[in-house]
Amino acid sequence: MKGAFFCMLLCFGINQAYAQGFIVNTYNVEITIYEEGYFEVVEKYDLDFSVPKHGIYRDIQTQYDFQTADQNLEKREIQISEIEVPNYKFEKSSKFEQRMSGNAQIKIGDADITLEGPQHYEIKYRVDNAFIFEPDQIFFYWNVKPSNWIAPFRQINFKIHLPSGITLNENQYFIYSGTTGIDTPSNDFQTSFENGVYQGNSLEDFVSASGENVTVLLKLPPGSIQEIKPFWPFWSNFGWSIILAIGYFVFYRTWKIHGKDDHAPTVTSYYPPKGMDPAMVGYLIDDSGDNVDLISLIPYWATKGLLKVEEIDKKGWFAKDDIKLIKLNPIEDNAPDYQKTLFNGLFTKYGSHDEVLVSSLKDKFYTTMSSAKSSLKKDAQKYYDPQSKKTRNYTIFFVILSIFVLVPSFLFFWGILAAIAAFVSCVFLLIMSQFMIKKNKVGTNILSELKGFKTFIKVAEENKLKMLLKDDPNYFESTMSYALSFGLFDKWTKKFDALHIPPPTWYTSTSGRMMSMNHFSQSFSSSINSAQSTMVSSPSSSGSSSSGGGSSGGGFGGGGGGSW
Repeated sequence: MKGAFFCMLLCFGINQAYAQGFIVNTYNVEITIYEEGYFEVVEKYDLDFSVPKHGIYRDIQTQYDFQTADQNLEKREIQISEIEVPNYKFEKSSKFEQRMSGNAQIKIGDADITLEGPQHYEIKYRVDNAFIFEPDQIFFYWNVKPSNWIAPFRQINFKIHLPSGITLNENQYFIYSGTTGIDTPSNDFQTSFENGVYQGNSLEDFVSASGENVTVLLKLPPGSIQEIKPFWPFWSNFGWSIILAIGYFVFYRTWKIHGKDDHAPTVTSYYPPKGMDPAMVGYLIDDSGDNVDLISLIPYWATKGLLKVEEIDKKGWFAKDDIKLIKLNPIEDNAPDYQKTLFNGLFTKYGSHDEVLVSSLKDKFYTTMSSAKSSLKKDAQKYYDPQSKKTRNYTIFFVILSIFVLVPSFLFFWGILAAIAAFVSCVFLLIMSQFMIKKNKVGTNILSELKGFKTFIKVAEENKLKMLLKDDPNYFESTMSYALSFGLFDKWTKKFDALHIPPPTWYTSTSGRMMSMNHFSQSFSSSINSAQSTMVSSPSSSGSSSSGGGSSGGGFGGGGGGSW
């Protein structure tokens, strides 16, 4: 039964060999171990191409998971370097390619030349970080012939030179052969250890087929091989986290000096800053021009008598109410550019000069909103420190540059997790850089007033509101647009429900209902939300989408090869 299985395995290997078009008649491996912690390998192949071939390729696995003597799982990456192939043209994996693929490939031959019949190849290379260090011994564990060679090897000879002064007994050197996992020493080799050299030759009729290994295990005395440890192990594994931490710290210090507003104490205020409209107030309170900041100009203009708002109550189960803006007066010549852009866009570009239905602005008005938003941002810069803006631009440049430098570097030195962390961190800092703007002295003083006014809108009590209304009956109308830009409109109107003040006269409804403050609050809030979504809507684009403890094959030096 065992003989039949061996014959089947041999036939399978020979069939694979014929598919590759070659058989290795003699394979000689000579390894020299250096006490400095590395070894050099010379592989010599005498083979026959049964069909025309360009040459052979050799794969050497570089990344491993193995279990240490104390049962801990260790990840190991060996380095293959100083690759030579005398008398042949060849290509080799770069260090970066080895890190990414976990494999070093040596491709020998010329695409313009084919070979047939007997050939001799010699491959030389150096191996680092491939010893296993235990407290009482050092393991040299190497697959002199790995399993993934797609060809049978008929004769295998190996010779391993140890550093001078090292002597091993028969319990310290082992040879294994066969499929991966066989842990009994091989009877297919005649071996000896003399004068610091461990060598072996396969017996007559031996064949190592595809899928089979030949593995050497040497147990060297402690201290005989230098263990090359990183100066700081944490750096080798997690150095990327230190670099990112430094990046975050530098960003924070830059923001604190050039991006953080100076302390602006909250100054109690019942009114917005004099001469400042709600759009600018909304920009300065959070350093950004939002859509609602511009929409808040509608009630602001209405309070000034420039327009009125009419809710159009449409009949029907599925009919949607609309809003009509009716122009009463032209906007002042000295109004800010963003106000002119928005107001004239409503009544000149899209309206009939006197009125406009908000529904008619759908998928059209977004360009005007974008233009007004840019103008608002430009006009707000007089309240900001120009040096802060330069620092922000430099910071954005360096963060973008860091993406192209750190991501591939982290990928090369620490792997995919570090590269992802670098990319996510850079994107986060790029977003945060947008807020690295610092107000000047004038802007800081205005911010103090705004903070006090916003706080008052949140916490105002009924008695105080009564006093303000007594002094100024139009107090609610003159402040509601600012509450809207703060995002506190509903909260602000509820405070006036119990004060029985009439709603603004510039807001009417075609439903004919008597407008109370409560009804006005609900109706206007709904209308303004609808207006905002309509005025910023843009046409959707169309497109398509797609959707000795040892064993055979247990050491370093995994891989294989084939022909091409």
